[in-house]
Amino acid sequence: GGPRRLLLVSNSTLHGGGYLGHCQQHIQSFLGRKVKRVLFIPYALHDRDAYARTAREKFESLGYGLDSIHESCDPVEAVRKSEAIFIGGGNTFRLLKALYDNSLIHEIRKRVLEDGIPYMGSSAGTNVATVSINTTNDMPIVYPPSLQALGLVPFNINPHYLDPDVKSTHMGETREERIRQYHEEPNTPPVLGLREGAMLLVEGDKATLQGVTGARLFLRGKKPTEHEPGTDFSFLLIDTNPPNP
Repeated sequence: GGPRRLLLVSNSTLHGGGYLGHCQQHIQSFLGRKVKRVLFIPYALHDRDAYARTAREKFESLGYGLDSIHESCDPVEAVRKSEAIFIGGGNTFRLLKALYDNSLIHEIRKRVLEDGIPYMGSSAGTNVATVSINTTNDMPIVYPPSLQALGLVPFNINPHYLDPDVKSTHMGETREERIRQYHEEPNTPPVLGLREGAMLLVEGDKATLQGVTGARLFLRGKKPTEHEPGTDFSFLLIDTNPPNP
C-alpha cells in the first residue's frame, strides 16, 4: 500500500456557499482520477438517507460515484472494498459509537494506514480521524465504548475553532480555555484548532495547512501559536507521546 493520505476539513459548509463548496477543488485534487467511487459514512446524522443524498449529489457533480455505508448489508466488507472513504459531520459521539457498533475502527485504520486509500473527513469526520474525540465541541448524546478514535494522526483537532469575541458579554469558557483544561490532564497530545474554512492535508509524513483561514496550535505546557495557510505541520505527525491504551 501507499502512504497515508488524509484531507481533514474543519467544516462542511462555509458561510455563503453550498455543501463542501469551499473545498471542492481540494477534494478533486486530493482524490484525483484514479478514484472512481467514494464510500460515504453518514453515521454522524440521524437521517442517513437524506445525508447520503446530499453527499451523493455533491460528489457526482465532481465526477465521483458515491456509495453510502448505511445502505450496505455488510459495512465491514464495504470498507474492505472501498477506493476512498469520506466521513461527514454531525454529532461526533453518535458517529464514533456507530463506528464501534459496526466494528469499523480496525478496518478503516487498516485500509487507510496499510493499504493507503484516501480518507476525507469534515467536522466530526475530522475529529474521529485523530487520537480521540476529547476535543470535540459536541454534546455526548450517546455513549461510545471509548473516546479513542481512529488514530490516523497522533494528535487531536478542534474543528470549527472559534476565537473569543471581544464584544461578547458571554461569560462561559472560550474554546481556548477548554483546550487548556484538556491539556491540564497528563499525557495529552497537541490540539490543532482548525478555523472554519481551514483543512489539513496529510500525505505520508507531510502535513500542510490549506484553505482560506488559519489555525491555532495548542501544545501542552506552552502558549498557543497562530498559523497561516501553507504552514508545514509535519512535526505533529511524529508521535512523541503515545497515549496509554
